[in-house]
Amino acid sequence: MKQKAEKPAPRAKLEPADARRDRALEILKRLKKLHRDAGCTLDFKNPFELLVATILAAQCTDEMVNRVTPELFAKYPDPKALAAAKLPAIEKLIKPTGFFRNKAKNITRCAAALVERHGGKVPGSMNELNKLPGVGRKTANVVLGEAFGHPAIIVDTHFRRVTARLALHAETDPDKIEAAICSFFPEKHRTRFSDCILFHGRRVCSSRKPKCFDCGIEDLCPCPEKNEG
Repeated sequence: MKQKAEKPAPRAKLEPADARRDRALEILKRLKKLHRDAGCTLDFKNPFELLVATILAAQCTDEMVNRVTPELFAKYPDPKALAAAKLPAIEKLIKPTGFFRNKAKNITRCAAALVERHGGKVPGSMNELNKLPGVGRKTANVVLGEAFGHPAIIVDTHFRRVTARLALHAETDPDKIEAAICSFFPEKHRTRFSDCILFHGRRVCSSRKPKCFDCGIEDLCPCPEKNEG
């Protein structure tokens, strides 16, 4: 889930909410066929592992996180074990993910909070997840959507870029983007929509060279600066 700074996408005029909803649902219908494997690319066995992996994925690829977490979870399989771990040992294990000192502090403090406040269990609500050290709305939504099956809009770099090009909102702040999409998009489809948009952003609608000529939803995209290949 490595995040990179990107130039704001060109903006098209927003349609009424009901028109955006209908277009977004058709986009989802097509993307589910184009990206049948769309879903969380972080390896995890339970909500705790996903929570830690998502924190580690900041400014790092999911592939790198997946290389690091097997040994990490083998040594520290639950919040109690991770909370009691020595920082230097954690730092050594997660160093390849970058920003490892801050991440080590975040995951150990998060684990300690899980033990102290929730009996070692990951809470299943946005309010409680957001109170954990190192956990923002995006991380919380990943856990809610992918581990607990709750409807969630997950706003990462790809989601922000692609939905802006599709003129589904007029926001730039991730929290406002989430709120804007939630204001018109059906709740039951939100996590699947997030996954499909993310995969489309990785594979097709890239930042520098979007493959508009081979997009699959090009006719549903009002972006004023399309790359026709």
